[in-house]
Amino acid sequence: MNIDNARSQMRKGMLEYCVMLILRKEASYTSDIISRLKEADMIVVEGTLYPLLTRLKNEGLLCYEWRESTQGPPRKYYALTGAGEEFVARLDSEWESIRNSILIIKEEKDIHLEN
Repeated sequence: MNIDNARSQMRKGMLEYCVMLILRKEASYTSDIISRLKEADMIVVEGTLYPLLTRLKNEGLLCYEWRESTQGPPRKYYALTGAGEEFVARLDSEWESIRNSILIIKEEKDIHLEN
């Protein structure tokens, strides 16, 4: 199995959650979201992010506003809606549950290897 492919698939699965965590802190422009994801080693390209933002907006989890820019045309800033805030809180719980399950499985494996 190709580890790069496995890693890529895991990251794709977490992308929605990561984007929503970024937007939980503050409304952001697409380039800022991409920069934050790259800083966290969750590399993504605009072609991946735009459809995700559109889908989340269409689901009522995000909204946007146009803001004037000193570096060109106005920019679209995305933010969580009330429903988005609730959804990311539920994702927090799901993430903790998945994380705990993985830790349990890893610890069981470590215990079995020691015996």
